[in-house]
This record gives sequence, C-alpha cells and structure tokens, in this order.
Amino acid sequence: MTSHSAGPVVAIVPAAGRGVRLGASAPKAFVPVNGVPMVRLAVDGLLASGVVDDVVVVVPEELVETSAQLLPDNVRVVAGGAERIDSVRAGIAAASNAGIYLVHDAARALTPPALIARVVAELRAGRDAVIPALEVADTIKSVDLLGGVTATLNRAELRAVQTPQGFNGDLLRTAYAAVTNDSDITDDAGLVERAGARVRAIAGDPLAFKITTPHDLTVAAALLAATSAGGAG
Repeated sequence: MTSHSAGPVVAIVPAAGRGVRLGASAPKAFVPVNGVPMVRLAVDGLLASGVVDDVVVVVPEELVETSAQLLPDNVRVVAGGAERIDSVRAGIAAASNAGIYLVHDAARALTPPALIARVVAELRAGRDAVIPALEVADTIKSVDLLGGVTATLNRAELRAVQTPQGFNGDLLRTAYAAVTNDSDITDDAGLVERAGARVRAIAGDPLAFKITTPHDLTVAAALLAATSAGGAG
C-alpha cells in the first residue's frame, strides 16, 4: 500500500437504512435521540474526534437537501444507491483523494470520539485496515433452518464488530472496484478481507452499540441524557 499518511482522513456515513426493526417510517439515521437525529449525533462525534478532515453523509436522493439542513455546514451530503454497498461507493467517489477512509454507521450515534481517534492512530501507525470490536459475553451457537443446534462456537475467538471501520484509501478503493457479487458481504472489512488484506481488531467501546430496536433507542436516550447532565454539572 501507499503511504498511510498521504491524503486527508475522510469519514463516510451511510445513512439510507430504512429502520424496519426500529419501527420508523423515515430512514433510521433520521430518528431522533432526545430530539437530535442519529446522523447528527454520529457526525458530531466524528468531528469532535479531531482526526477527521472531511465528512461525507450518504442519504436517499430525495433527502439530500433536508439532510444538509440538519448537519454542520462543512459536512457534504451526497445521494446513495439502493444498497449500503452502493452508498459507500458513492461516498468514495465523492472523496476519491482520501488517504484514509472511515466508514461509520449513523446508527452508532453515541460512539465516543476517543474510539474514532484510536482507529485513525492505528492506521497512521501502518495498519491497512482497522476495526473496533468487543469480546462476546454470551455463548454462541450455530443453528440450522429448523432451529437445531449444529455447533457451539469458541467465544474466545469471536468478536462483535463496531464502527468506524478504517482503511488505507488505496485499499478500500481497490476493494470496491473489484466487487462483483456483494450478497454475502455484511461490512466493509469483509470486502478488504476478500481482497487479501489483513484486518486489525482493536478494543471497541460499549457506547458504540448500534441503535436497531425500540429498546436500543430507549437505552441511547437514557445514556445521552446522563452524559448531557454530567456535562452540565
């Protein structure tokens, strides 16, 4: 790979997910947590990290103008595609000169800025791909279509992956250019793994959880309220 310090750090925020499990009529990223849309909280965290030079938020085409009004003036908003992978590709195209890309879920709205900074620090130190991840506390079993248990997995070797996922710019551009069938790819690290790159997992943070269900939204609201109260005190 080319120099890991050449070019800006660009954060791509896919924000077109429909939020079916959250029971929302609008895209999930626009559901508010204590009155603030998730996408705004996620973007504020990226900017607060002090390590991101440019933020590109990718939304449905019909929401580009509305989204721009919700976000800071220095954040770019572009139209995405039908699938998440299309939206990330649109973000890459909008910032093709990036030395480092961070791909960050808008639904991980409470991700601490310090975690974002640690991902970038690992990339600056020479890693090609870095993902934050948490150890798995529960016993994990694989099951068949009828619910029969087929194996009990070794949880010591398992991790629950979070975002932002960080990549050398050339690596992510190359990985996306090579995509021909993305049906089995659930995250960007999976794409670069397919391209033969080694991905480094670092310690994640419980606050970087994904807001997916109404219960998650309730938890996020309580945590945000507690953080705001602590800051006010």
